[in-house]
Amino acid sequence: MRCPEAGKPVIKFNHCQKFIYSFSVPERCPLCRQEVGSRKLEEAPISISNPFTNGHQEKYSFLLRPTQGTFLREYDGRSDLHVGITNTNGVVYNYNIQGVHRDEAGWEQSISIPLLQPNMYGLMDQWDKYLEEFSNSGAWLPHRYEEDHHNCYNYTLTFINCILSTEGRERLDKNNFTEKYVLPRTKKASKYITLYRAIEEHGFYMTDQPQQEASPP
Repeated sequence: MRCPEAGKPVIKFNHCQKFIYSFSVPERCPLCRQEVGSRKLEEAPISISNPFTNGHQEKYSFLLRPTQGTFLREYDGRSDLHVGITNTNGVVYNYNIQGVHRDEAGWEQSISIPLLQPNMYGLMDQWDKYLEEFSNSGAWLPHRYEEDHHNCYNYTLTFINCILSTEGRERLDKNNFTEKYVLPRTKKASKYITLYRAIEEHGFYMTDQPQQEASPP
């Protein structure tokens, strides 16, 4: 069953020598009004990967979502973002001016970054215990919150570095973590949001197909 917060599926198909994106394949091409029919395998519609996921279905993951609203509806590219970490049951631990929260709802449209490899069984078994103990630390009391220097990002990254330390691995600073793990996903999400909203507004979105190189004789 599809989560409504995920938005409508986006489909890409070929017609009029264009790539056309829409929420479903129309009976007629929106450009030439001719019937749309896939005569060749390369013309068959394909589904575009949605960069957003229901965070409450993710385990051992770093989540990112707008502080207010959702990515597909309200996010304008400049609004504040909020981050958290899931336990083994999809409960999202996150920190703000009110202290640590354990959210069982509200992260249904998130960017998710897995933090464990499938073979890390020891950490998986201890994950909930580590996360709960870390969150109960006095460092994350409400009065310690500072918007710029002791916030939700500091909370998540400090926990991640605690896990790395237990594994004897090198710690990550904010810039490294953001550049390596967060930016690639947020850039992909930004492109998807632009595409999605264009389809909502116009019914479809099109791009030119890349020029095919001539086959050698």
